[in-house]
Amino acid sequence: MPGNSLQLKKAGYQGIYLPELKIAMDGTHPDAKYTFVTHAHADHMHRNHSVHTHASKPTLALMKLRGFNGKSTPMEFLEPFETDRFKVTLYPAGHILGSAMIFIEWDEGSLLYTGDYRNPPSPATEGFEAPDNADYLITEATFGLPIYKWKSHEKLSDEIQSFARQCLEKDYTPVFLGYNLGKAQELLHLLRPLNHPMMIHGAGYKLCSVYEDFDVDLGNYEAYDRDNCEGKILVCPSSALSNGFASNVKKKKIAYCSGWASLESRRTQLTVDKLIPISDHLDFYELISFCERLSPKKVYITHTPNPKVVEHYLEKSGIVSEHMDLDSDADD
Repeated sequence: MPGNSLQLKKAGYQGIYLPELKIAMDGTHPDAKYTFVTHAHADHMHRNHSVHTHASKPTLALMKLRGFNGKSTPMEFLEPFETDRFKVTLYPAGHILGSAMIFIEWDEGSLLYTGDYRNPPSPATEGFEAPDNADYLITEATFGLPIYKWKSHEKLSDEIQSFARQCLEKDYTPVFLGYNLGKAQELLHLLRPLNHPMMIHGAGYKLCSVYEDFDVDLGNYEAYDRDNCEGKILVCPSSALSNGFASNVKKKKIAYCSGWASLESRRTQLTVDKLIPISDHLDFYELISFCERLSPKKVYITHTPNPKVVEHYLEKSGIVSEHMDLDSDADD
C-alpha cells in the first residue's frame, strides 16, 4: 500500500500532473501521455488543440462549442479506460452537465480527483456517484468555511419559482443572474414548471443544445432579444447587466443565484433584489462528510479561502491533509 505522500505537479493553468503515470488532469503537461478533463468550465478545460483529450461525451461537446477542436476520446461514466499501467473511471460529479470525478487505480494504490463537484447533485446533471474508498483524494474546497451550509434543493427551487411568480404577478420582469454554463441551464430547468416564456443570454443559449441532446428539459426558452424581453423570465450572467442587458426594461427585479449569495454584502455590491444561495459546489459540511466517507490516507485541498480551517476539521477526524496551491506558477 502507498504511504502518505504522492508526487504531484501543476499542469498548465490550474491542472494537475502525475509524473509516475504521465497523466494530466484539467490541464496540459509536456511530459503527459494521457490527458483527462473533468468538465467544460474555463478554469478546468484546456484549449491546446495538439493534446489528445479524454472526457465525458457532454464535456467534449461543450468544449468544442467553447473553442477546443483537438482530437479526443469520449468516455462513458463508470466504464473504465485501461492501459497496462492504470485504470481510469469517470464518476458523475453533479456540478454541471458532463462533470466528472477522475478515479485512478494502479498497482500502488488509488486516487480520486474531484474537479468541481456537488452533492446533492444539480438536477440538470447526470447525478452524483463516487467510489467507496480511495488512498488519495484531491478535492476542491471552494466553500471550505463553516459559514457555508446550503438549504435543501427543494427549498431553493421553491425560492426560485416563487420569486419569478411574484414578480410576474406584479408586472415585473424577473431577472436571474447565473453563470452561462451550468447555473443558467439549471435555472431554466427549475423554472420550466411555471410554463412561462424564458430568455437566456446569447452565450448561454448556444450551450443549451448540448443539455437538450442529453435529455435535460430546459422548458420554454429562447435566446435573449432586447426588443421582446419585457415580461419574460430572463437569465444572464452578472456581467451582462453592466453591458446593457434588459436596461430598457423599467420594471424588473433581479435575483443573484450563487453560493456567494449567502453573503449579505453581495446584495449591495451587485444592487440586486434577492439573494438565492444556490451553488454548484458542495457546502462545507458536505465536503467534510465526503472526506470522512472515503477515509483516504491523505487529502490534498485546492481552491479554498482558508485551507487551515479544512485541515483542522479533517485532523479531528484523523485524516491527514495538505493544501495544494494551484494558483501559483507551475514548477515544470
